[in-house]
Amino acid sequence: MIYLALGSNLGDREWYLEQAKALLAEALKVDMLCSQVLETEAVGFDGAPFLNQAVCFESDVEPEVLLDLCQDIEVRLGRPRHEAAYDAEGRRIFHDRTIDIDILRFNDREIHTDRLVIPHPQLWERPYVQELLNDITI
Repeated sequence: MIYLALGSNLGDREWYLEQAKALLAEALKVDMLCSQVLETEAVGFDGAPFLNQAVCFESDVEPEVLLDLCQDIEVRLGRPRHEAAYDAEGRRIFHDRTIDIDILRFNDREIHTDRLVIPHPQLWERPYVQELLNDITI
C-alpha cells in the first residue's frame, strides 16, 4: 500500500483536499481509502490551521513518478514550486500552502535519494499523522 498525507491551510481547505484526491485518483486510476479530516495548528511556522487527511491505495506507479505527479498536482492547485529554504540553525522554513501532498510510505520500501526519502522523514514527528494513518490502516 502507498500512503500519502494531504494538507491545506489556505482558501477553501476542504475543496483543495477533495481536488487533490480526485486528481490523484484520476491520474493513477485507483480507488483510495481516506482517513478522517483533522484540523491542526501549523507546524514549524506561524500560519493558519491546516486541514489534514491521509489516503492509501495500491498502484504499480514508481516512487519518483508519484513524486512528480504529487508536485504537479500541487502546482495545478496553486502551490508555487520553490527550493527548500533553511534558517541559520539549519531548520527548514515552511509556508502557508493551498495543498501539500507528502508520500509517507511506499509499500515496505525505504528510499533515500536527493529528491525523495521514504518513509517520510517527519512521519514520526507529527502525532496527527499517526492518528490519520491508524484511521485507514488495513
